[in-house]
Parts: sequence; C-alpha cells; structure tokens
Amino acid sequence: MALLLLVLQAACAFSLGVGLWVVCSHLLRADVPAAVGHPVRLRVLHCLLELLITWGTILEKLRICSMPQFVRFVHDLVPLKEDPDVVVTDLRFGTVPVKLYQPKGLSSCTPRPGIVFYHGGGAVMGSLKTHYAICLHLCKKSGSVVLAVGYRKLPQHKFPVALTDCFAATTHFLKSLKVYGVDPDRVVVCGDSVGGAVATVVCQKFLGCPDLPKIRAQILIYAQLQAVHFQLPSYQQNKNVPLASRDFAFYCWHHYLDIKPSWKSTVLKGAHLPAEVWEKYRKWLGTENIPERFKKRPYRPVLPEPLNEAAYLETSLALDLLNSPLIAEDEVISQLPEACIVSCEYDLLRDDSLLYKKRLEDLGVPVTWYHMEDGFHGVLSTLDMGCLQFPCSTRILDSLVHFLKRL
Repeated sequence: MALLLLVLQAACAFSLGVGLWVVCSHLLRADVPAAVGHPVRLRVLHCLLELLITWGTILEKLRICSMPQFVRFVHDLVPLKEDPDVVVTDLRFGTVPVKLYQPKGLSSCTPRPGIVFYHGGGAVMGSLKTHYAICLHLCKKSGSVVLAVGYRKLPQHKFPVALTDCFAATTHFLKSLKVYGVDPDRVVVCGDSVGGAVATVVCQKFLGCPDLPKIRAQILIYAQLQAVHFQLPSYQQNKNVPLASRDFAFYCWHHYLDIKPSWKSTVLKGAHLPAEVWEKYRKWLGTENIPERFKKRPYRPVLPEPLNEAAYLETSLALDLLNSPLIAEDEVISQLPEACIVSCEYDLLRDDSLLYKKRLEDLGVPVTWYHMEDGFHGVLSTLDMGCLQFPCSTRILDSLVHFLKRL
C-alpha cells in the first residue's frame, strides 16, 4: 500500500510538473495579440493544445503511441451534438471513411448544392469528429449536402496518401451525386488549413476529367498553398502566434514529406533551392505581390543564401504541385472555378492566401475574399466550443454561407 501511494504521489507530481512546464513555455514563447479580442481565451486554448502535444510526445518517447495518435484520440473523445434538422451518416467509399450531412426533408426532386469538405490539422491533428460542428452548420445554414472526407494521416501515412484518399472519395461522390440528391452544377470543394490545400489540388487535378461533373467553386479557409517560401511577412510576423506556430508548421512539413528535421535552418535561409528556381517563382511568391498594409507590422526581407545541394535533393518534393498548388502554371490557374478565400491577420499562412488571391484575379478567375482582422489560424474550429468559442468563427461561417447561397 505504501508503495502504491508513493507511485501515485510521483505520478501526480510528474503531471503537475508537465502542466507547469507547458504554462511557463507558453508564457515565454507564445505571442498572443490583443487584437484577437479574447487573448486570455486564446491562451487557455493554446495551453490545452500544448498539454496534449506534450503528453503525446512523452507517450511517443515511451513507445506507447505516437504524438499525433494520442492528440487525435483525445480530440475524438468529445461527444458530438446531434441536430434535428440534419441527418448525419457514416459511410465508407472503398477504404476511405466519410461523413455525409444531409438537410432533413431532402427530396430527390429538388437537388441541393454539394460540398466536399477536407479538414485541416497539418495531417497531424484533425478528424471527421473535430470538424463535425463546422460541417453540421454548413449543411444546415446553406441547405447543402456536405461530404467530409476522413483521409489517412501521420505518422503512418505520409505524402501522398492523404491526397490519394481525397481524390478517391471525391471521385466516388462526383459519380454518385444523384444518389445523394446533389445538383451536379453546384458542387463545391472546401477545406481549412491543409484541407484548403487539398481543395485547391483537387480543383487543379480534376480539370482534365471530362467524365466527371465540373467543380463549381473552391472555398479556401486560411489554406496552406505553398511549401517553398517560409520568410514571407506573415511567416515572420506570426511565427509564435497560437494555434499554428512556425515550429509546428515545420513539424508537419518534414514529417509529411519525410524530410530530416535538421534541414529546418537551411530552409529558413532559403538555401534549399537553386537561384534559378527562386527567380522562376519570384513573380508569384515575391513579397511585392503582397499589399503594403500587410507589411506594416515588422518583418525583415531575407535574401536566399547559396544553394545547399544536399538540402535541395531532399526537399525538392516541396516543389511538387501537389504540395505547392500556388506555383502551378498560368494555363492551369486560369481554368480554375471561382474562389472564396478566407484569410486571418494573425495567421502564419495569411500570405499564402493573399498571393493566391492575386494569382487568380490576375488571370481573370472571380474571387470573393473575406479577411478577418481579429482572426488566427484554426479559429473556425472553435465553433461550438462554448466558453472557448471566438466570435470570429461565426463571422467566417456566415461569410461562407453567404457565398454558397449566391452560387
């Protein structure tokens, strides 16, 4: 009994130590802008996330389970709220799990708009459950049939497994629209963060598929659209802003592309690409393409250092259009459907959205842009989080619904 009490005391002390370490680390490193409106709320949310990641890392070191698996397991313990106006069905398209959201009273005589939704989380976090509230509200408020795709993630499944799953599920859905009461002329792809990247890639990939219904529009919510340039203003200004710091972004990047983490400093210096590659893409990735008002907060232009050949050989996969759809050629971008782009001021990935918006507009593709001055990366996921919800999440959802209803 004495031994058991000693073990319990040690466990409690260790748990308390982990919690204190997380809080102290947050206070020392995190940059929480007052302009988000509820900075204390964001601090609490960030500490909870960091606590999950820290415990996941400990379990990974003990070889019990991986950090991503633990975080997703805990996320998925949160109970899902049913809505009497929406029918939610769990399905499998082949081996890919999906959730289908249909408005009650759906009639085959009145086809509805369809949304294929790809969740974010850097291929580390996120699941069909974490984005359940988003899909539920999109379905109910826009009157659309929503299909959420549960693609495979890290650490077991690296590039391009997630994309392969999304391509397969989207193809299956597009071939079965009549079954689900969806209007083939009003199918939209949508995603947040890395899910926004998937939506963009799907649009580009499916351009050459005449046997499938054309995608009507793309909705990109603080999307990750390039994996090449990590010294854009937003990458510097927001590098320590919760919930997506630059360190976490690199964690996702090197695990997903199976690149050694030791190349991080080389990539930040721009030494992972040859000068001719930087020159080729400068016309699309250069900071001169970003409006001046987004450069008012301090940032330091960084010129690429001389090429590290070994780094280039290992990181060149980042140039694949499946990872960096922003750098697709003009003939591809010009054929894309109209876009709805949501960006957030305090987001590491803000400038990806700004650069892509400019590319689309320059090539005549209609763009509806919503910029959240008090927004941060992942804010939409706070929808239905009760005391941890941010008003910005509701504004984003209302903006998406407004866009969908006018299609």
